[in-house]
Amino acid sequence: MIVVKAENVVKDYGLNGRGTSAGTTVHALRGVNLEFKGGEFAAIAGPSGSGKSTFLHLVGCLDTITGGTMQVGGQDMSMMSRKQLALLRRHSIGFIFQAYNLIPVLTVEENIGFPLTLLGVDRKEIADRVAGALRDVGLEGMAKRRPKEMSGGQQQRVAIARALVKKPALILADEPTANLDSTIGREILELMVKLNQKEGTTFIFSTHDSMVMDFARRIVHIRDGRVERDEVKPA
Repeated sequence: MIVVKAENVVKDYGLNGRGTSAGTTVHALRGVNLEFKGGEFAAIAGPSGSGKSTFLHLVGCLDTITGGTMQVGGQDMSMMSRKQLALLRRHSIGFIFQAYNLIPVLTVEENIGFPLTLLGVDRKEIADRVAGALRDVGLEGMAKRRPKEMSGGQQQRVAIARALVKKPALILADEPTANLDSTIGREILELMVKLNQKEGTTFIFSTHDSMVMDFARRIVHIRDGRVERDEVKPA
């Protein structure tokens, strides 16, 4: 099953800020063609400004393409309204960010359960699924803590649990190890590999971290908005 399909995807940004000439256009993606199948554990790698985060934002329905076509879960995003894109994002896509993006006033269990609350899931099911997610990421006993009471690695585990709790087909991880030391980063990656194998969820990372690339089973190298090479490691 094809989870993500990009055909000749172009993304341009117009810049009119201070120090920038009026009408300046930044070509973030220049005709990208990529497919990702269900269950992949893939990294999009490249230097800063290469377009890797832009591609993830487009796949995650956080931005819209300038040209070409992008399909997520078989749905053509160019044919969808903002409301439809928001619903696709809410139901089918989980996000893991380098800054964790946890809500500081909520407890761990409330942060994890928040996406299910938005989906209108009943309280009993939310409690059951949150408990299961806490077990999956090794945070049993920490449900009542708040983010400020946890280490960076623990907060990232909460973010992973939050992404997984709604059982999405796709998880997008934007530089997920950037704020972690190498030991904790390795533990987080090992956890994500385990969850990928257990749930069959597709993981796509954007990264310039060589350790993430070591764990990935496929690496797409992007430079200057174009796919430079696409490597699949032998099984």
